[in-house]
Amino acid sequence: MAENAAATGAAEEPPVNGTADAMRQHPHDAGASGHEPLRSPAASEPAPASSGSRAGRNLPAALTVGFGLGLSLIAILLFVPKVFIGVAAAGVGVATWEVAKRLREADVLVPRVPLITGGQAVFWLGWPYGASGVAGAFAATTLICMVWRLFDHGLRTAPRNFLRDTAITVFTLAWIPLLASFATLLLLEPDGNLRVLTFMILVVCSDVGGYVAGVLFGKHPMVPSISPKKSWEGFAGSLVFSVIGGLLTVTLLLEANSMIGVVLGVGLVLVATCGDLIESQIKRELGIKDMGTLLPGHGGIMDRLDSMLPSAFVSWLVLSTLL
Repeated sequence: MAENAAATGAAEEPPVNGTADAMRQHPHDAGASGHEPLRSPAASEPAPASSGSRAGRNLPAALTVGFGLGLSLIAILLFVPKVFIGVAAAGVGVATWEVAKRLREADVLVPRVPLITGGQAVFWLGWPYGASGVAGAFAATTLICMVWRLFDHGLRTAPRNFLRDTAITVFTLAWIPLLASFATLLLLEPDGNLRVLTFMILVVCSDVGGYVAGVLFGKHPMVPSISPKKSWEGFAGSLVFSVIGGLLTVTLLLEANSMIGVVLGVGLVLVATCGDLIESQIKRELGIKDMGTLLPGHGGIMDRLDSMLPSAFVSWLVLSTLL
């Protein structure tokens, strides 16, 4: 998520000024190195917003949106679980569009039409065809995107930065639709709606624990070169809350061995934190704070999915193996 409290409970770092402009003005140079040298984190720290919180966000708006989304998803999973696939697919489509838009603003010409359309195929084909449908759609979309980018300026014009753009396109396809498809695969397992609900509850536990511990006790930066506000204290809070949440949800919802909840809780904190740091680094290189503006207090859809995406895969892997 834009500022995964699972890692710190504190703010997402501000954009690195000038990076996106440099990529637009010098696309060949930017494509070679990825980004110009970053300014030191301290130099890019903004003054705290007077109407926000220590997290640098509009906390009332963030809580309102978060509770609204959470309650809606819980109701869907409990009463009409198959509808979750459509809701999640819409989120994946919007998130892919947000990332593609930001990349093109930085002169990374990802082919948006096949990327977004193929991403929907990757996500949806997990429903009737399982993992083989996901894999087939991913391979087909990868090939189509390569050919599309090769000829998007016609047959007489050689593409510029073809290798960079196609590599980033495939990365985006794997980062969003492919990882998200494991939520569909998880839903199709026995008691799949409860399994999806379990992994979502644990990610929220990680966020809340990290936020509380990070705000109250955060003093030791975790990865200052990527996200200066993230602290080891926040990470510890994420672990405590997520393990407790795992024990309770796996025991009460899934009626399984409580130690599976411990394994799942620890695993989700690790990958959720890494997912957040990955998006943080991407945003630093693009010189932006959020991927979008659709959700007040949160940013864009992608800013809410960054830790959910790898967590969906790990949840599917752990629960499919141990249950």
